[in-house]
Amino acid sequence: MKRTLQIGALVGAAALVLAGCSSSPAPASSPSAEAATAADGPRVALGYEGGVLVLGGEELDVLGDFPSEDFIRLNSAGDGRHVMVTTSEGFQLLDVQKPELTDLLVPAATAGHVVVHGGTTVLYDDATSDTTIFETADLAALDGSLPDAEVLPGVEAHHGVSVELEDGTLLTTVGGESGRTGIRVLDAERNEVAANAECPGVHGEGTAEGERVVFGCENGVLIYADGEITKVSSPDAYGRIGNAYVAENSPLVVMDYKDDPDAEGYLLRNIALVDTEAETLTKVALPEGVEYTFRGVARGPAGEAVLIGTDGSLHWIDPATGEVTKSLPVIDAWEGPAEWQAPHPAVKVAGDIAYVTDPANSALVAVDLAAGEVVQTVELPQVPNEIAAVS
Repeated sequence: MKRTLQIGALVGAAALVLAGCSSSPAPASSPSAEAATAADGPRVALGYEGGVLVLGGEELDVLGDFPSEDFIRLNSAGDGRHVMVTTSEGFQLLDVQKPELTDLLVPAATAGHVVVHGGTTVLYDDATSDTTIFETADLAALDGSLPDAEVLPGVEAHHGVSVELEDGTLLTTVGGESGRTGIRVLDAERNEVAANAECPGVHGEGTAEGERVVFGCENGVLIYADGEITKVSSPDAYGRIGNAYVAENSPLVVMDYKDDPDAEGYLLRNIALVDTEAETLTKVALPEGVEYTFRGVARGPAGEAVLIGTDGSLHWIDPATGEVTKSLPVIDAWEGPAEWQAPHPAVKVAGDIAYVTDPANSALVAVDLAAGEVVQTVELPQVPNEIAAVS
């Protein structure tokens, strides 16, 4: 059964708690509202140890620098205005257009995935497995308080994810203390209509053309389409897939792939190509000397995949074949992080531009994907870690 909460009344006290645990006592700072409003173009939010930067305008000037916790995660809210800043207190809204790190907070004991699709923005709390669903358009129209949201209570707490389709169908992961096992499908009235428990270690999701939804497993993927769930196995006994990089106008999904359960570190040397229409999965090895992490892949405006490799080049990849069609040196070669939370190169795409973080040089590199060239390199006042881009 649906349960609707008005979250706006909850955010004041939670925001005060958040301020109390902020790693820096310095007040939020930003240029004048007049200067920020004058900056056209996309916005880029960059998390660093102790805060978040907002860049924008033709020159990607720093429009705002706001203190936060030592480690935060950033996800676009999908409304062209906000980024969800994941903190120890929940999901805090960063208005990148003003810019302003607002005191609006969706409380969560362990804030996790943010999924935008079909006009909704869905938040997941790993500590409770509660799913919070906003109308994305309502977030864009905020005037000082959060809009009403549907909150679907979790069954067993686990690191999970949910996505709502255009007809109100909700797909959500299943798991508990003994591990994550699969997904459930709930109709618009929140009655279970399908389930699959053949997905050990289920993690991540992506929605492709035709609202075909894919979830990663330790031995393949689950594909949901037209009311049916199909398991597609990896070519290896252990073929872990945890993240999906999608273009919603393409049935082809690029996913990360790990084939050695004993491998140390976070670097990967293979990708998985999933055709959600044909229901196939293909493992593709990257060129010698090219490895990446889960932060290093995005999809471009033509559906191409772009990957920032350890060789320092941005690689264009055909999602149908896995062929590297173009490579462009953009940063220095780099090594994998000791911990996944540590700063290392990441890529996000907004419009025709791919933004690549360069932690080693405290810089951000903008690449025109259509022209295949670096158009700007911006020095930063902090070492970038997480990134979100809003066009």
